[in-house]
Amino acid sequence: MNQIANIQDKHQVFMSKAIQLSRESMNSLKGGPFGAIIVKDGEIISEGTNSVTLWNDPTAHAEVVAIRRACTKLQTFQLTGCDIYSTCEPCPMCLGAIYWARPRAIYFAAERHDAAQAGFDDGFIYDELALPLHQRSLSIVQMMRDEAAQVLREWGSKPDKKEY
Repeated sequence: MNQIANIQDKHQVFMSKAIQLSRESMNSLKGGPFGAIIVKDGEIISEGTNSVTLWNDPTAHAEVVAIRRACTKLQTFQLTGCDIYSTCEPCPMCLGAIYWARPRAIYFAAERHDAAQAGFDDGFIYDELALPLHQRSLSIVQMMRDEAAQVLREWGSKPDKKEY
């Protein structure tokens, strides 16, 4: 029982740190109220806060910032054996980045519905992704498929490629 309590305590320590970062980000007016940390072997290896408005970068969500920093620090593009602690359920973009980074687990605090009530509603993206391409509100036009597919075929047979 004590081992389970110790594990739970560690998770709470890491999530509390992420929540502290989110509050600092919000109060500094440098970004939104979101924070994320990445932990490996019980140590925080990176932190990220929402920096969308600070950097004028719509991809600078806390999770993406933390992933970029962790990968740079670890000199790898995969976060094998790492855990991500996020103050909010990841949006579709962040969730995609998290899957690509391949961490062991993600822990989150607030739900996306909580974020929507605060004005951060990504529900429209979930709705759009469920639609066929031709029904989405963003014009999506496919072109030059054969040429691009040829490059992909070349990649498939390239003996010196670095797999990821």
